Order: sequence, then structure tokens, then C-alpha cells
Amino acid sequence: MRKNFGKKPWMYPLPVLIIGTYNDDGTADAMNAAWGGLYDADKVVLCLSAGHRTTANIKAKGAFTVSFANAAQVIAADYVGMVSANKEPKKMEKAGFHTTKSNYVDAPLIEELPMAMECKLIKINEDGNVIGEIVNISADESILGNDGNIDAAKLQPIIFDPVHNTYLKVDEKVGNAFHDGSSLK
Repeated sequence: MRKNFGKKPWMYPLPVLIIGTYNDDGTADAMNAAWGGLYDADKVVLCLSAGHRTTANIKAKGAFTVSFANAAQVIAADYVGMVSANKEPKKMEKAGFHTTKSNYVDAPLIEELPMAMECKLIKINEDGNVIGEIVNISADESILGNDGNIDAAKLQPIIFDPVHNTYLKVDEKVGNAFHDGSSLK
């Protein structure tokens, strides 16, 4: 038997995305955004409200990075989602995040988060959603597997559980995409 909950914003999994931008003075900023994902094969969409410093920075610079929060950085990732750069100018310092400039877009890469999508703003639609083109994906060598690609077990990405307001670690393979279903053909 099923239990009905009515309308809820419960989607599984919700990746914990850390959006990196530069402020007008050139300092780095980051925010936690659970509502976002792929928009197409080479695009991302982020649901950000207009009042965020990050949204203003994206409009001004035309660029942003999307890093994936991991288990090792859960406290810092949560912090940058709780505190506004509009009120706390030392937000990145307090989070313990260090940045380097992307070689592809005018936005920062967060050294403590080993995987990032580097994006160029395409548009902000009528709902306020930010749509960006992925121009590069960068990953620290520490999270690469023997095949030279990103190893999710080494990345240890976290997801947001909107029902319980918790973060969960993703780290177990349970199947092979575009293969296991073949057994039913």
C-alpha cells in the first residue's frame, strides 16, 4: 500500500551543487544549490533566485562553475548554502575554500572540490532559471580511476535528501547503464 504526501519538492537524487562566481571586486564567491542539473547534453540549468549574490555575479560575468560537493567537504558545502555573501564578505575564507581561476571561463575553481563543470551563461529565462553551456569539465587526478576517467567512489559525491534535510554519500555501484536491461530483451 502507498502513502500519499501531496505536493512536495521531493526529487531523488538531488545533487549538491556548489556554484562558483567572481564578485565585482574580483573575490570568489560560492553557494550551495540543490535545484539544478543537466538541461541538455552540453548545458546545465540552475534554479537560483534573483536575490543571490551568485545570480548577480553570473549576470555580470557571464560565467560560473558548478562543483560537486563531496563527503569530505559536507560542512563547508552546507555553510556556503546557509550564509549569504551579501551579508558575509569572508564567506569563502570561513568555509575553508581556496580557489584558482578557470582557464576556460571567468569563474573560480574550488580546490577542495575535485570536480567542476566550467560554464558560460547562455541566458536567464523568464522563471529566473540560469542556463549555461558546459565548456569544460575539470577533475583533480586524485579522483581518476585506472581508465583515466572520474571514479565516483573516489569523488564521493553527496546528494541532498529533501524529505529529511540530510546529505547522503553516493559510493556503491549497483548495475551497468545501457547494458543490464538487455537481459530482458
